[in-house]
Amino acid sequence: MTSSSEQITGVVDNTEKKYKGIRRRKWGKWVSEIRVPGTQDRLWLGSFSTPEAAAIAHDIASFCLRGPENTSLNFPQLVPSTLRTDMSPRSIQRLASDAGMGMDAQLAVTKKKSKTEDESRMRRELIRDGINERDIWEDDHHCWGECGTETQQDDHEFTT
Repeated sequence: MTSSSEQITGVVDNTEKKYKGIRRRKWGKWVSEIRVPGTQDRLWLGSFSTPEAAAIAHDIASFCLRGPENTSLNFPQLVPSTLRTDMSPRSIQRLASDAGMGMDAQLAVTKKKSKTEDESRMRRELIRDGINERDIWEDDHHCWGECGTETQQDDHEFTT
């Protein structure tokens, strides 16, 4: 089964994989920044949940700062060729950050959808195998053994 980031980017999720212009913080967030050509200034592009989001933020900023012919992109197929190259560094920073946050949001939705599809598939398999979902819930919510008696923690409505 492919991950949501693989479906969008075609890249196998590997934390050792390095995209240009990104790094991983000790606590797991991915960050991106870029140097403004001809200056010592750096543009902070943001902190993201996925390496792909940080990489697309870097791609957008790189394209806008350097132009289409002077840049090597992580995901050239995702960068619109209509991007302007005459924007201020502040505008580029905002655009790149928004693109990265959009990628993070898209990956989160894709991941959530994939999880929901997996849960639905598991339910169908249980029903096909003749296992009642209520039986599973009751086994998880009764006290057996040391309690000496069975006690139900909650009344729960089920739809089948």
